[in-house]
Amino acid sequence: MIRLSIPLRQALARLSLPVLIAIAFGTMLLGKADTLLVERARMALSDSLSPIYAAMAEPIGAARGMVQEGRSLLAMRTENAALREENERLRRWQAAALALEGEVTLLRRQLAYTPEGTTSFRTARVVADGGGTYARAVLLATGPDLQVRKGQVALDERGLAGRVTEVGSRSARVLLVTDINSRMPVTLETSRARAIMAGSNGARPRLQHWPEGVLPAEGERVVTSSDQNLLPAGLPVGEIRWSASGAAEIELYARLDRMDLLRIFDVGLAGILPPEAVARPEPRRGR
Repeated sequence: MIRLSIPLRQALARLSLPVLIAIAFGTMLLGKADTLLVERARMALSDSLSPIYAAMAEPIGAARGMVQEGRSLLAMRTENAALREENERLRRWQAAALALEGEVTLLRRQLAYTPEGTTSFRTARVVADGGGTYARAVLLATGPDLQVRKGQVALDERGLAGRVTEVGSRSARVLLVTDINSRMPVTLETSRARAIMAGSNGARPRLQHWPEGVLPAEGERVVTSSDQNLLPAGLPVGEIRWSASGAAEIELYARLDRMDLLRIFDVGLAGILPPEAVARPEPRRGR
């Protein structure tokens, strides 16, 4: 082993930093002077290291897959526990529903209850928005096979959307519940109070004329009412939301801003509005 004297080692230590700085500057100058040479050197280094990277990628990928699989197993374990709890809760609800069904069957038998007939529906595609007399209405493409009639109820996959007000040979117009001309009887599901849902040309229709002494609760479900045999009872409408101005509004279940198909229900009614009751704008008189 070669032993260096202390002065020589001190001199080498003092020269190491300037030498490294000179090498760095030389490398930078070389890169500026000949970029093609530097690029070739860099690519040669990458080519030599790529097999090492490829060999290292397989065990790293396998380890990453094992970690991901472990996380998935933990998530599945948590999800299975939640599903077991939900299944147990559903069993309790099923038992309660079966008990209520038996009680309802007994009461109907005692009251000689006549069940209502089944409701049929037909599906039509929405082809246009707006237009016509109303500000909030859609046009449906129909045909003679659909047999759409004025007054029938239109729902999307979530809830009540409107009612048919105009029928042609190949099209029908549905007045949406948000239109200012729309008035429909509804029921507050919790308090069973009757009210009127009135359109406002906005996103949410307003709740009006509920009984005195009854205050609609925030989040209370609203369904249709069968008052005056205008609508079938129990169709889902939406939930109560109080606005900042203190007005009771209904946040609809139906997505009126993204309707493609509407289901037209035949509930066996003669019609919601007679022809003379349909709102028509007054002609403007010349000044």
